[in-house]
Amino acid sequence: MLSATLGLIGAIVYGGADFLGGLASRRLGAVRVTALSAVAGLALIAVALPLIGGTFSAEAVQLGILSGVTGAIALSLLYGCLAIGPMSILSPVTAVVSALVPLTVGLVGGERLSIVGWIAIGIALVAVVLVGFVPEKGAARPRLLGLGMAVGAGAMIGLFLVIIDRTPDDSGLVPLLLNRATSAVIMVSAVVVLVVVTRLRGARSTETAAAGAAGAAGHGPGVLPAWAERAVLLAIACGVVDAIANVLLLLALRAGELTVVSVLTALYPAGTVILAAVLLRERVAPVQVVGLVLAFVAAGMLALA
Repeated sequence: MLSATLGLIGAIVYGGADFLGGLASRRLGAVRVTALSAVAGLALIAVALPLIGGTFSAEAVQLGILSGVTGAIALSLLYGCLAIGPMSILSPVTAVVSALVPLTVGLVGGERLSIVGWIAIGIALVAVVLVGFVPEKGAARPRLLGLGMAVGAGAMIGLFLVIIDRTPDDSGLVPLLLNRATSAVIMVSAVVVLVVVTRLRGARSTETAAAGAAGAAGHGPGVLPAWAERAVLLAIACGVVDAIANVLLLLALRAGELTVVSVLTALYPAGTVILAAVLLRERVAPVQVVGLVLAFVAAGMLALA
């Protein structure tokens, strides 16, 4: 019951991080927001590590670094496929694949579910699709490239879950510390490359072309305007909330089964949908309401199972 509860709460918190990151990305750009959030998350985990504890070992360090690499790849593919669109199709595809990969690994590894558990898993997978589905009028069919990237993003997210599940029980937050450090290095390096490329383009093109390149990157180097300062705070908050979600995920995996936690974690779009409805007054489609109800039903069944 504890594992299912932590898994569901973690999913909602993940959705909150996505919500904050999405708002910040409108101003700063996805790459910069991801870099800032990675650094903020690293700071939080570094502060929490002495309080919660954890044993450094070769296995914990290696798995932590590997999870950081898979996480960076997952985010790159996720943002890329959503940019190609349509989001209403590619987002649920990513979420479902992210659940199926660890679910399959767990079952092959010997984890077993009761009949009630299997029914709950089925309901949860349906809920994942319904919650993540955002009706778009006249949405185009997804391109093969977009579908491939969506599947790849989901597979990398699922692999991240599998790797974290494999970390030693006595490692505490050590794997998450290495995960955040690796992600921060990768994403900050990406920002540096992006800034250099933008400057080179600005030097070789007209003022108009340079402005367009800076806009595509998020915002050029220099002093940030007032609106960007708020975006920076949102990005930092995104990293803190995402780090908290990672801790909840780790605790859920240590307390229960990979099969259960992975499916519940895939319900992360629920947190985004709820916050968007409450804070931004965005309309929640009836199909998403059904998905939210099914998500809580499935979580309750998994807790009992």
